[in-house]
Amino acid sequence: MTVLVTGSAGFIGANFVLDWLAEQDESVISLDKLTYAGNRENLSTVQNDTRHSFIQGDIADSALLEQLLSHYQPGAIINFAAESHVDRSIHGPEDFIQTNIVGTFRLLEAAKAYWNSLQGEAKTAFRFLHVSTDEVYGTLSKTDPAFTETHPYQPNSPYSASKAASDHLVRAYHHTYGLPVLTTNCSNNYGPYQFPEKLIPLVINNALHGKPLPVYGDGQQVRDWLYVADHCSAIRRVLAAGTPGEVYNIGGWNEMPNIQIVQTICRLLDELRPNTEGPYSRLITYVQDRPGHDRRYAIDARKIERELGWKPAETFETGIRKTVQWYLDNPRWVENVTSGAYREWVGKQYGEVKIMRGA
Repeated sequence: MTVLVTGSAGFIGANFVLDWLAEQDESVISLDKLTYAGNRENLSTVQNDTRHSFIQGDIADSALLEQLLSHYQPGAIINFAAESHVDRSIHGPEDFIQTNIVGTFRLLEAAKAYWNSLQGEAKTAFRFLHVSTDEVYGTLSKTDPAFTETHPYQPNSPYSASKAASDHLVRAYHHTYGLPVLTTNCSNNYGPYQFPEKLIPLVINNALHGKPLPVYGDGQQVRDWLYVADHCSAIRRVLAAGTPGEVYNIGGWNEMPNIQIVQTICRLLDELRPNTEGPYSRLITYVQDRPGHDRRYAIDARKIERELGWKPAETFETGIRKTVQWYLDNPRWVENVTSGAYREWVGKQYGEVKIMRGA
């Protein structure tokens, strides 16, 4: 079947498109607004693939959505399109409301109208898969059990609140209109093509340029880390066999504090790209914590393993080594995405905060 992938030039969306085309001989229609984090270069290896079509556009553009669905007749919509960075949501929440809430609403409206126009097997087989985050569940203490699919929503940032709202809309369209939806809530992703505002690529890039490696607060914020290729395989599995109306948590079973992530990257860089001035850990710099910083996320991914037979292929050790090596092998990509506005934003975000102590 043909699938429509929104947010296809972003980090996870681009990896999914590449994974989809590598794993099966089925077409992909890519839709992306190409904001700062959307990068056509992420899809450069499939630009001449006849199975792939790219359209620049906004999921909030109802007329465009109607045209695309009518023309391409996809068998599924996979919605990655979202503003997704907590720090940016704190400084400018309106973009998150517009894309994550209004955009999802418009996409659901278009999907509902299209689905209602289908007949027979095409209507029965159609799926709307909404990709969300573990951040909608809020925060955990050190001893709390990991998030399950029935954990109450308690978002603590404008970003997570906007994603929680979109999740509720998706659920409502299933229960009210019967739209065959699937929702996945994933833990922190990492891997190739991730925009370097996020922790792992930021640390790699800063370290290679001899810049401080900023660590919020005491660095003991715990996250569960999921290699992006594993996330893509999980989404394919949910799309193929998930039950409409159900939610599936996708995690990597890799809980660890942020400071440990940074130290691991430093050790890998010491091995793979040693610096004559000394170990990269000398650059670790603790900075003032961000407002409302959730202390711990943890995903219980037993449901997707039990019901759909999926579990991650990568450990954190194998995944982070692949990730660091990819950034070392692709300096041009990094340079292209870290110029101009990105540099200005990093200066605002980390350059003006109070340095608390070195490490």
